[in-house]
Amino acid sequence: MVRKLFLISLMLVLVLSGSTIYAQGPNPEPANNGKITWPTSQALPSFAKPKHLDVVDIEKEPGDVKLLFATLQGNINRERPRIYLFENVEEGKYTWLNDLKVPYTEAENPWNVLYKYKDEIDGMVIYDPDVPDTVNVATTYAGLENAVVVSPELAARLQRKPFSLEILKDFRGQFEDGLEAYQWQFEHLWPRTTHRMLIGLSPTKGVPLPDDNFDSFVTKLVAEEVRDSSNRDVYEIDLTEFLGEDAVYLRFQDAYSADGWGPAVHEVTVRADGEVIAQFIPGTESEEPYLYDADGSNSDSRFDYHRWADGGAYFVYEFTPPANTDELTVSVDMWNQFKVSASNVKPVASGDQEPYGFLRDYAVANKAMVFWLESNLTEEKALFEEILSATEPNTPYLGWFGNDVAGEFSGTELASKHGNYVLAADWFNNMTVFSGAKGKIKKQKPVAAPELENKIYITFTLGEGDNLQYNQHRMRIIWDDERRGSVPINWTTSPLLYDVAPSILGHFQQTATDNDLLIAGPSGAGYIYPNVWPDETFHTFAKQTGKYMKKTGMDIIYALNREDHRDVMLTEQKAQAYIDYANPNGIFIGWDNYSETTILNGKLPQSILLSASSVGQAQEVIARETADWDGESPLFVAMGMLAWSIGPSEIEEIVNSLGEEFEVVRGDQYFELVREANGLPKK
Repeated sequence: MVRKLFLISLMLVLVLSGSTIYAQGPNPEPANNGKITWPTSQALPSFAKPKHLDVVDIEKEPGDVKLLFATLQGNINRERPRIYLFENVEEGKYTWLNDLKVPYTEAENPWNVLYKYKDEIDGMVIYDPDVPDTVNVATTYAGLENAVVVSPELAARLQRKPFSLEILKDFRGQFEDGLEAYQWQFEHLWPRTTHRMLIGLSPTKGVPLPDDNFDSFVTKLVAEEVRDSSNRDVYEIDLTEFLGEDAVYLRFQDAYSADGWGPAVHEVTVRADGEVIAQFIPGTESEEPYLYDADGSNSDSRFDYHRWADGGAYFVYEFTPPANTDELTVSVDMWNQFKVSASNVKPVASGDQEPYGFLRDYAVANKAMVFWLESNLTEEKALFEEILSATEPNTPYLGWFGNDVAGEFSGTELASKHGNYVLAADWFNNMTVFSGAKGKIKKQKPVAAPELENKIYITFTLGEGDNLQYNQHRMRIIWDDERRGSVPINWTTSPLLYDVAPSILGHFQQTATDNDLLIAGPSGAGYIYPNVWPDETFHTFAKQTGKYMKKTGMDIIYALNREDHRDVMLTEQKAQAYIDYANPNGIFIGWDNYSETTILNGKLPQSILLSASSVGQAQEVIARETADWDGESPLFVAMGMLAWSIGPSEIEEIVNSLGEEFEVVRGDQYFELVREANGLPKK
């Protein structure tokens, strides 16, 4: 967005303008040197306590402006947090800001703040719009050189008065593609960056294509509202009617977006007059020539070698049949609920890609290396593994994984194999501020379990606790549900909020009711798959988990565990490491279509979570799971609830539909009862 520059005199006036709100800080300011501190005993760094914040609203600004201000924020907040950005405000603009209880001034114009701090930065780094991954390389470079990252257009503007910023590095024309850029970065910048964390961020994010771009599409509804593989099949779709132009476009979309699920595509085969012209497995290199719109359509892959579009997301393939083709068909091996649409009219291109800010302030401030590599593409995976191998065991990887096509599962498995834990944080805002703002940590008190009887004991766990951005955004939204506290709920939460955002953790602890229990999200102090983590270093992760659970008062772990693309149970060795170093009250594990409770190594209760994403589905699976109960002994059922589609009101509705034979309990009560039923001593 092009704006008219202000005169210097006017800028000086505007810098001092704005509305100021003052609030008393929660704790006396500790003695520090006004810089980042990161003891070796601490998982993530602490920033100086903010005294006053300049608040900048960039929510509606173009991507290059968001990138500029996020990198400015990182450099300025390295010394002491002074800039707070409004970029993602789904939980409310002022929700967390006012909870910080730090005085702040809202800038009437973002450029006022840039002018105020321009003398504290050393210049600009220009990324190459033709090679989007240079956004990440430029972010790394900016952190090392105390610079801001800009587009070529912004650079031209900021070279002029009143900003007069110098160009320190111009990445235009230096690299053919992203892989070359990351290889150069690893060779030249990695030695200068911190090796205590890695940052994985998409260089740009897509603006979802609106449905009215697809007016010519003919929608074929091929599903009912299901969330398992019961309707998995090879679906044959005739695309002949769409012949006549250069290409045919095929779109896959969620049929019931409200419940957060969507289509999972396993394999696609396209035939022109009976001859195969395209065949691929999504998420592999064979898919790349046909994927017309992935990032731009806001697609989301949740499973290895599947492409998965959850919620309202979708993705588009492009197929070019030979000239004079008379018949075009596609065979799609897929399952879950989905819509398939087709057209011969080229949709709006996904050129709506744009840079963004979010976690980049944290990367810049900590001088961390930022990259975005696919774990299912051979050359990119090789570099990814080289980077992971260059870190010490138990190094955090903050962000997410390449395009989500490689997938949460394969990316986390790859990191775990190299002894790295994952912290989903790519949409976390203002981490440099939250890592300095203090919070009152109030450990929750246990609640005694009811007397053990021959009942069905059921507990509900909201999953997504490995996800720092969930803690900041979605969790706060459902936490503020007026029905919270009406029934017992376990809330998976990252114990590392103790370092990253103690004020957020403190808010949840201080406002929790007796029916709310915070437990450690997958799989402890960081998201990993325990079985694939090297045995010789797993104790480092287990020790960190125990340490941060003790600090935060959490004593239950929710773990996920995958190996070779499938869910598995903990090995005896990994279970014993959790027992020896973390000593949890119990473990919830998995996300499956059944619930089962066992005792690990004769000491530790473990329950598999029975998954549900809606009220109706939860009622169905509970009825199925308890249908054969004879009432002669207690039965334990652990429910895992999808936090993106369910909150306290929905769980209350489920609870109210249960019969008298059910008793709903908190997680700590649940495991106390499991111990008693199995003759184990109390924790």
